[in-house]
Amino acid sequence: MQTSLAGQARALGIQQSAAGPATNSDDAAFVLAHPALSSIQVRYTSPANWLPVASLSELLVQATCGIMSVHGRASGKAQPLGVNYLAALTSAMALQATLAAAVGQLRGGTFREVRVSPLGCGLLSIGQYLAGATAPEDREQLLPGGTDARLRPPFRSADGISFELETLDSGPWRCFWESIGIGRDLAGVAWRAFLLRYARAVSPLPAECHEALADLPYERIQHLAEQAGVATVPVRTAAQRRQDADYGQMEDSPWDFSLPSATPEQQEAARERKAAAGSLPLAGVKVVESCRRIQGPLAGHLLALLGAEVIRLEPPGGDPLRAMPPCADGCSVRFDALNHLKHVQEVDIKSPAGRRLIHELVGESDVFLHNWAPGKAQELMLDAAHLHRVQPRLVYAYAGGWGNAPVGAPGTDFTVQAWSGVADAIATASGTHGGSLFTVLDVLGGVLASLGVTAALLKCSVEGTGVQVESSLLGAGDLLLRDGEDRAAEFLCGVHPTRSGLIAIDCREPAQLQSLSALLDLPASSSPSPALLTERLRRLPANEWEPLMISRGIGACAVAEDLGLVAVDSRFAECLDHRAYSFVKSPWSFP
Repeated sequence: MQTSLAGQARALGIQQSAAGPATNSDDAAFVLAHPALSSIQVRYTSPANWLPVASLSELLVQATCGIMSVHGRASGKAQPLGVNYLAALTSAMALQATLAAAVGQLRGGTFREVRVSPLGCGLLSIGQYLAGATAPEDREQLLPGGTDARLRPPFRSADGISFELETLDSGPWRCFWESIGIGRDLAGVAWRAFLLRYARAVSPLPAECHEALADLPYERIQHLAEQAGVATVPVRTAAQRRQDADYGQMEDSPWDFSLPSATPEQQEAARERKAAAGSLPLAGVKVVESCRRIQGPLAGHLLALLGAEVIRLEPPGGDPLRAMPPCADGCSVRFDALNHLKHVQEVDIKSPAGRRLIHELVGESDVFLHNWAPGKAQELMLDAAHLHRVQPRLVYAYAGGWGNAPVGAPGTDFTVQAWSGVADAIATASGTHGGSLFTVLDVLGGVLASLGVTAALLKCSVEGTGVQVESSLLGAGDLLLRDGEDRAAEFLCGVHPTRSGLIAIDCREPAQLQSLSALLDLPASSSPSPALLTERLRRLPANEWEPLMISRGIGACAVAEDLGLVAVDSRFAECLDHRAYSFVKSPWSFP
């Protein structure tokens, strides 16, 4: 996590002192210092001190927060993603809270300490799935391995190429499948499973669909897909991604910041703008958000958790995703999990009256955030150039898909996983033929978008000028794989079956392995064989092994497989709240 945090800080222009990071877990994890600020100390916390902060690791937090469970729905079993996902996610969220505290200081507040819960960050990443598992009606009980891992996307052609299909419309989808001999009714069944993969992390398609594609060469599939209006994206390796011309442009940073021109008078006016100090660092900041699906709405949700007032723009009649089951009080719980803190303004952005309303809102706001399709902002005259004329100090943020990559496909989570090499890395670790149907990049991309906005707000506060910031799902994928290149040494690290349930064990020090060997009556001279380790662990269930191992200083936790049980686990009570469904509270606090 320190490696990831240092890399992200460098990408934002933050310099690390020669003294390096704190090494004592009782001290601050890091400190932000600047002549214009009181120093800000950042500490990681563990809920109810259940697992010591020093024992938190990628494996253990993935296991206990439910990520392994959600990933396992389509990959065949509860298992790690195989990439340092939570290190990247938690580092970004720690930096975001720290920069927000700096913004809060410059706006008149006294924010000098930030506490970050890595487990809270992990729970937030699966928040929409937790909502679905705790809804009052049509509750989703989707356990790892509940569907056939061979029937999920991606697909494989006759010449051995793995690839993703993508379309956001059922018409092209049906047309494509009919062109290769799949009947309309069966294509409809496949569409329903395909459409829900973003929401449910499973996509069991009819076997006939996979078999039909397996009989065709990839070039023929591409041709038929192009005729039907469906995109194809091959599953590539990280090495292939590094050969792309745009990779060098994005290698140093997942963000692209640019400054509009501003007169000295405008800069001075922005510098003098203050807000009454609140209990959260972004209190008084106003955000206008026009986003769909997960990436953009999550970015807005994080800004709201930090105290910003977020005005969400929705089309007349409301966002159609509000009706996606399961629902509570007439609204999709998955949708509500990312949007319940926002104010909603219905507007037809294509009409002159709608654009005038947006101009009025932006004129009184600090941030405009959108994730529209490429070119749409310019077409509507709602791009940065136009809105900076309305509000010179505006942070104009675009949360996109492909960045500068010349890919002719919708920039969605699974297409970007495929192109970036993330799908291949996860597949290799998981023993599957594709990445995760957990929305890995939508979530990380949303976190990075909100971090970019917060960094831009800090720059505005200091320099008094507007900022344009762009981030992308592809930038998130590149960051994730770069972080994965530096893996910590381990003596025993993995997920193992017990008498009942799975347990994740992470021994990073020789002393931990010695303690484990003594507890399980294993040979102390070397790492135990998998067969012997399994035989010893079969003596007790996972929830009994966990406290025994933790009490001996061994990093261990039972793998959460049922998200419904996570919601009622007393150890996580401070991370969750409950109304009609369970939702994740802010992973940050500002004592």
